[in-house]
Amino acid sequence: MSVLVTRCPSCGTAFRAQPSQLSARSGRVRCGKCSSVFDGVANLVEETSTSEPAEPSPQLGLFDAGARAPGEAPEGAPRAASRRFRPRSDEPLPEFLEDEPPRPRYGAVWGFAALLALAALAGQLAFYYRTEVATLLPPTRPYLEEACRFLTCQVRLPRRPDLLSIESSDLQADARGANLVVLNAVIRNRAAYAQELPALELTLTDASEQPVLRRVLRPADYLPAQPARLLAQGIAPGAEAVLRVHFDTSGVHATGYRLYLFYPA
Repeated sequence: MSVLVTRCPSCGTAFRAQPSQLSARSGRVRCGKCSSVFDGVANLVEETSTSEPAEPSPQLGLFDAGARAPGEAPEGAPRAASRRFRPRSDEPLPEFLEDEPPRPRYGAVWGFAALLALAALAGQLAFYYRTEVATLLPPTRPYLEEACRFLTCQVRLPRRPDLLSIESSDLQADARGANLVVLNAVIRNRAAYAQELPALELTLTDASEQPVLRRVLRPADYLPAQPARLLAQGIAPGAEAVLRVHFDTSGVHATGYRLYLFYPA
């Protein structure tokens, strides 16, 4: 009986094989030395008799369709000669016998679509948290403001009323008129970043602390001398805004006041 000899094109090692071995996977075999997968039929080099010495291949031996189960030996042959592996039907195939997994189709298209979705999500987050992004990363503010020119939005300064405080305030009669009063107050920004100037609510109360007059003051009302450009810059971190506002209280009998700061919706 004759056997076939095939040679690995990667490492040059020759292995003996039988036709049943080479036909197991259309001739595709794995080299037992370098683990390269190659076409055993296309790399056949010669035929030789089984009596001639030939280098066995543990990997190619697995393709022997006529191999017997462990422990079985043909008549007249030593037991050691029949110790070949034959996979049972309920056992998984060896790795080199398994077909290569199919490559996913349109992988590049799906990858590009995933990148577009990720970029869109990042853009939405940057738009929604544009104030926080501009505060944490000041160099991004010009780009966010330029984007808002096309999106009709605005990059505002942070609004953290819990980090603002009225350091001092008083309401005194103004010597220029009997019904004139003047409000003096100091607003301090305790944040580590600039904040938008808040609105103030001034409430005048009577002797029983009931409100008799309420007025909301915008930054342009209590800092009228400041240009709009400076008002837009807000209060610098750790800075103070000093205000002095005059009121006419004609027809109102007030004995006290309350002053709050807030950000309008």
